[in-house]
Amino acid sequence: MKEKIRTLFIDFEFTMPGRNGRQTGFYPEIIEAGIVAVEGGDIIEEFSSFVIPVLFPKLSERCKSFLDISQAQVDSGITLHNLAAKLEKMAGQAPCVVVTWGNMDMKVLRDNCQKASLPFPLSGREVDLSMEYKRFFGDQNQTGLWKAVQEYGREGIGRHHRALDDAITTFHIYKLVERDKQYLKKPQPTTIGDRVDFSKLFNNFA
Repeated sequence: MKEKIRTLFIDFEFTMPGRNGRQTGFYPEIIEAGIVAVEGGDIIEEFSSFVIPVLFPKLSERCKSFLDISQAQVDSGITLHNLAAKLEKMAGQAPCVVVTWGNMDMKVLRDNCQKASLPFPLSGREVDLSMEYKRFFGDQNQTGLWKAVQEYGREGIGRHHRALDDAITTFHIYKLVERDKQYLKKPQPTTIGDRVDFSKLFNNFA
């Protein structure tokens, strides 16, 4: 029996510097995680949690306003160590496929793990779905997640910039893009001209 490949759809929200950007040593830290584990096209597990930042635990007003979250929500979250352990558990034993919208999620996760001396918890292929979408539709610019969904005539799940809602929305648009890819791969039905070699037919009457 062929083993099902597990795919993780991941979205993180990050800290932001203040409006003046003057925070010495600032780097983005994960403060919310949304993860959707999928096998055989079905969701088998969802995970959502706030994450406590290490270097700058106090959120900037800009960050709270943009993400519409409170300091208390983030303070009640899990540690980065706990998040790494959860990611490793949800990925399973075999290398999985990790799908994100954009490349920042994995970059920030790698950077956060490195600075915290944590091993990177994921192995396997990483897919930036925003680039797949751009290549597939021939767009010149990268499209935002919810704009891409709306271009399909759909709406995103829940609220934009909430990690789990964005992870589920990424999963839904992934299914739509894969469906269209398969549709384009289907061979066109042959015409009568393809089935009959007219050169041989004409030779019989020469």
